[in-house]
Amino acid sequence: MDGQLAGDTVTVQGDPMALRLNQKSHYGNLEGDHLKLSLVEAAYLQWKGKLSIWDDKKIISFNELISILNKRGLYQKFIVYRDLRDRGYIVKTGFKYGSEFRVYERGKTPTKDHSSYLVRVLHESTNLKILDFSSYVRVAHGVRKKLILAVVDDEEDVTYYMVEWIRP
Repeated sequence: MDGQLAGDTVTVQGDPMALRLNQKSHYGNLEGDHLKLSLVEAAYLQWKGKLSIWDDKKIISFNELISILNKRGLYQKFIVYRDLRDRGYIVKTGFKYGSEFRVYERGKTPTKDHSSYLVRVLHESTNLKILDFSSYVRVAHGVRKKLILAVVDDEEDVTYYMVEWIRP
């Protein structure tokens, strides 16, 4: 499957495999016969050997794509996305909830179910302000989702912390 890089998205046109990836595994967004993938989704599919990414007439290697992700501050998000997908979760953008991702329980789908978790991605050296942390928890609680902090260390290992609202 071939995709064309344009800004922050990779577009796959008219490929039946793209339609299957969207319908079965819920990658990207369909717009007619075009599948629009985020850079993080595209990087994962390229890493899995399912997607070749082109910039005009030049193919982009995985290392070049990782360099692009680094420049745009998306590399840690890719690490977490890859880990969650490899664990069998469906992962979609959490932008409208102020988080990097929303995650669906195994067996649940975006077309039929609501996501269970909001995931915030942090590097282990990140200083998290208590007011920011409080707002993350408040938003997650307000939309009836559990907040997960995904902390990426320098060795690219991910540690997950689930944060729940408790009434005293």
